[in-house]
Parts: sequence; structure tokens; C-alpha cells
Amino acid sequence: MDAVSLKNQGNKLFGEGRLAEAIKCYTKAIELDPENAIFYSNRSFAYLKLEDYGFAIEDATKAIEKNPKYPKGYYRRAVAHMALYQPKEALKDFKNAVRYAPNDKSALQKSQECEKLVRRIRFEEAIQAEEPPSALEGINIEDMDVPTDYDGVRLEGKMTEEFIRDFIQRFKDGKRMPLKYVYWILREIKAFYEQEPSLVEVAVENDEELVVCGDTHGQFFDLLNIFETNGAPSPKKKYLFNGDFVDRGSWSTEVALLLYSYKLLYPDNMFINRGNHETNDMNKMYGFEGECKAKYNERTYRIFSETFVALPLATLIGKHYLVLHGGLFSKDTVTLDDIRKFDRLQRKQPGQSGIMMEMLWTDPQPNAGRGPSKRGVGLQFGPDITKKFCELNNLKAVIRSHEVRQDGYEVEHDGRLITVFSAPNYCDTTGNMGAVIHIQSTYELKFAQFSAVPHPNVRPMAYASGLLGLM
Repeated sequence: MDAVSLKNQGNKLFGEGRLAEAIKCYTKAIELDPENAIFYSNRSFAYLKLEDYGFAIEDATKAIEKNPKYPKGYYRRAVAHMALYQPKEALKDFKNAVRYAPNDKSALQKSQECEKLVRRIRFEEAIQAEEPPSALEGINIEDMDVPTDYDGVRLEGKMTEEFIRDFIQRFKDGKRMPLKYVYWILREIKAFYEQEPSLVEVAVENDEELVVCGDTHGQFFDLLNIFETNGAPSPKKKYLFNGDFVDRGSWSTEVALLLYSYKLLYPDNMFINRGNHETNDMNKMYGFEGECKAKYNERTYRIFSETFVALPLATLIGKHYLVLHGGLFSKDTVTLDDIRKFDRLQRKQPGQSGIMMEMLWTDPQPNAGRGPSKRGVGLQFGPDITKKFCELNNLKAVIRSHEVRQDGYEVEHDGRLITVFSAPNYCDTTGNMGAVIHIQSTYELKFAQFSAVPHPNVRPMAYASGLLGLM
């Protein structure tokens, strides 16, 4: 088969959603004709759909190298930069896309939107104080009024099971929580987690069970299904949510408020790690900031952001399993004590390097050693890296999330690395199962899979930045 035929076959597979197979076709086409910019651009687009933004940038750059006047190369690279919230880099590429395709209305529109964003960022950077005050400052929550038409259970200074049951039903009915109660929950959660270590340690006693959940990404109705099928949090039913509970799905505020409420009700039985989407950059692009503003107000988002900063970065289960959102490190010498001593409250956001970024962003690879990140942030690590880390820290395995798995979970790296993902049919498009891990006092891992459940007709990413509409 010649290169063009392989490209056409790749396009057909792409249209069917078979992205990995499409990439193989584009790769074969490139091998036969490595000077064709279109082949790199098409593969870049497939990587974009897989959220492999680092690879997408590499291919778009190669397309530009082959044809410096190729507008789609700049367009693809701009989208990948925006997906990583790198608007200044994206703006340069959008402008070039317009330069070489002046009649492309979409490129022009996105270039203008991106330029407005960059101007806003520069303005905010210019006026920002060294340490802005807490968004909770100046709010007297106790003196706030509850709307007169509120007919739900009252929250009187203490979280209750009755209040949680009531607002779950209200959320299912499309209603919102009174702002007074939102602020109260966020204030209490922030205060609680600011006293917690960066590495939380959990034991599972004889009559208890711990359920480990991966990404839920604002899929509120699938979260309710997890509780319905596995049992709700209780004094004997512990839960650990391993980050990325907001963004993408359009019920992220509902998911976050429910998890936080259960944490306040059962502080010793509900555990939450921070993910790479509990960060400012991701929230600005993937919907959580927009959702907070649409359903509540901008201050609500800013307070949520402060709670995210306070979340622990990892959980150690029975001294056997380290649970963290992304993966392992660029150095073989990192220990559990390094995580314990890490000052996440001072660092606040993960940035582009360092131990915190690596914990939230890295991914496994099948090959030994370390490799460049397919995402454009962090790195990839092989089975030998996982083995060394587990042996150094006397662990059975590392449990992480951060990536879709078609079966909801995957055991890899010779059994020392487990990925669990708990958002079935991710973004209503992937068709994947969700999964959770059950752990009892023997510390054996048992996996439970589940399918997506119906939800109201609100599309994923409904509150996301318009710049992501390109994808």
C-alpha cells in the first residue's frame, strides 16, 4: 500500500474513533514518505484526540518543518499548547495559521480569543500582589442568608447524613446548593486539609473495607452509581478518590461538594488526593472555573482553588501501596519521606518541574528507563523505574490513575503498577468501563468494573474554554 492510501485508511479509522489504529497508518505513511507535512499533521490531530499533547506538538512541529507555510501545522500546535494552558505559545501559532490561511474564519476567531486571554493574563500578572488574600476573607458565612425559597434540609454548623441525602436529590433534580452552605463546606475543608500531611497514611482494619477510585471528572451520576453499587461512605466503608474529580464532566461542582461533604461527615473514612486537574491552569481550560461562575460565582471558584492547594498529594495504604494521581519520578532516590516533607501549601501549583509536578503528571511506558512525556508535561517511566521505587520504599505496588483504561483498570510493570480509572464512557465518547479497587484487611486487591449510567442531556465540557472547541 502506498503512503497516500495509508493516510486515507488512517483518516477512515480516525473517523470511526479508532485512534490508535489511525496513528499506526499515519506512521507507516510517514515511513514511506517522510517529507509530507500532511501525514504529520494528521497524526498530530489523532494525538490531540488521545490527549497526548506532547506528541501532538512534536508532529505539528515536524509538519511545519516540512512546510513552513502549512497552516494546519500551526493550528494543531496551537491547540496542543492551549490544552496544556500555554496561551502565549499558542498565540504565536494561531497568528501564523491566520497568516497562511487568511480566509479561515475559525483560525481568525481563535487567534482573537487567544490574544484576549494573553492580554488578560499579562494584566493580572502586572497587578497581582505578592500574596493575594484568601477568597474567604471578608465573608461572614454565619450571617449569610439562605434564600427564602429554599425548601431543603438546613445545615446548622455540622455535616449530617440527612443533609447529604437531601442535596444529592436536589443535585439530581438540577437544583443548586445555597451559597452559604457552599462557602461553609469549602471553609471547613480548607481548614481541615491545611493541617494534613502531604502523604496521608491509612490502615484497613478487620471489619473495614477501602474502595480506591480513579478519575471521576465531574461525572456526578456515575459517582452516585459507584456509591450505590459499592456502598456509600460509612464508618466501615472507607473511600479514597485519587484526583481529577473536576473538569470535563459538567457536574464537577456537584462531585466536589459531595466528596467534601462526606469528608466532613466521616473524616477518618473519606480520603482525597490531588490530581493534575485540581489546578488553576487546567480549571481555566477544561470547565471547572466556568462551571463555578455559571452555577455560583467567581469567588466560589477561587475558594475551591484554595481547597485544591490544601489537598494531600498521595496516600499510603497499610504501608503496602502508594496511591498518587500521576506516577513516579525523574530520580531513583525519591523516598516516601521526601513526599512527607514536601511543602505543598507553599508550592501551591505544580508548575513545569519538580516532585509535585511529577506526582500529578507522569505516565508509565512499557520500555525500560525514562522517556519524554507524551503529554508535553512530565515524563514516562518504565517497569525498572517502578521496581526500584517499590524496593527502595518497601512497597508491594504503586496505584495511580490519570489515564483512561478501556477495562477501567490495568495491572502493568510486572504487577507493581496499577492504573484505575473511574469515569466510564469518559466524556460520553470513549466507551470505556469504569473500575474501582476493593481493599480489605488482607490488603489483597479486588477490582470491580461498571458501565456508565444515563445522565441529563448536558454535554461534557459544557463550561470549558471556547479555545478548546478546536478539538
